[in-house]
Parts: sequence; C-alpha cells; structure tokens
Amino acid sequence: MSKQWVVARIKQKGDNKCIPWKNLKDLILAHPDMKKKVDVFALSVYDLVLLLAWFYIHF
Repeated sequence: MSKQWVVARIKQKGDNKCIPWKNLKDLILAHPDMKKKVDVFALSVYDLVLLLAWFYIHF
C-alpha cells in the first residue's frame, strides 16, 4: 500500500475535507471556561506532535 494509493482512496471517498486547526482553536476560545482551556492546550500539544512528526519524516 503506497502513499499514492491512500491519497487516491481518501479523495475517492470525499474525506479530504477538514476543519483547519486555527479555526478549531478560535471556536474553542470563543467560549472560554476551564475545560475548554484544557482542550485548547491539548490541541496545541497535538499540533506540536504533528509538526515534529512532519519534520522527522521530511528531514
């Protein structure tokens, strides 16, 4: 199973639409309370993990 095969299947199913991380963060911050602040922190950590994984793969 190659990367091209996976990309083709995702586009075929129409699952290539997503919500950008910045919009998700802005949505959570629009209604702040303690639980949602924790959600923003978790989302930020997840962004960092994805960024590090991307760097690891590409460099």
